Amino acid sequence: MRSNKDNLLVLYEDNHLIIINKRVGDIVQGDKTEDTPLSEIIKQYIAEKYNKPGNVFLGVVHRLDRPTSGVVIFAKTSKALERLNKMLRDKTISKTYWAIVKNKPPEQSDTLINYLKKNPKNNKSTVYNKETDGAKKAVLHYKLIKELDHYFLLEIDLETGRHHQIRAQFSSIGCPIKGDLKYGFNRSNDDGGICLHAHHIEFIHPVSKEKISIVADTPNSPIWNNCI
Repeated sequence: MRSNKDNLLVLYEDNHLIIINKRVGDIVQGDKTEDTPLSEIIKQYIAEKYNKPGNVFLGVVHRLDRPTSGVVIFAKTSKALERLNKMLRDKTISKTYWAIVKNKPPEQSDTLINYLKKNPKNNKSTVYNKETDGAKKAVLHYKLIKELDHYFLLEIDLETGRHHQIRAQFSSIGCPIKGDLKYGFNRSNDDGGICLHAHHIEFIHPVSKEKISIVADTPNSPIWNNCI
């Protein structure tokens, strides 16, 4: 894996949390590829920065798909992890995504409500418009924020966090995300990723109770640079 502790994009760090701007292609947690995950790279970073012997505690609070980029929170203490997990369940962590899609959505802004069912065999979610056995309700809100020459930039607020939710729901309305072959885009991006970026995250710090608001820069590529 190309990432290492020396080029981690650290957006915020204190005694309880570390927040990273994940690059396209990085994996948050170990998987069957056996590539070194961000969680292990961050442990190495903490061990060396603070001269910590032995095992370093690091809790994965949430994940981003490998081909996406943007904000990811990790917990450096078990207290922070427990509280952040509860905040996720209670939906008190606000996440805003940016996506570049192929076609203009039917509305300037709208709410998408579907039911998603994950197929573990092909690691893909199927979208249904009504309640279906084994499918989970998926809700997101979007608005069109910029029209590019051939693409459209959307800002998305997730109400639920389902498997491949943004990718699947936008594909279902004819707006696949640029580069997302799995969900209907016609060609891959040069970096192998997709144009989906966790742009902003906001929450109350689980220990200090201060408001934390973090924005992650988009990847340095021509298409994203045109969005800024």
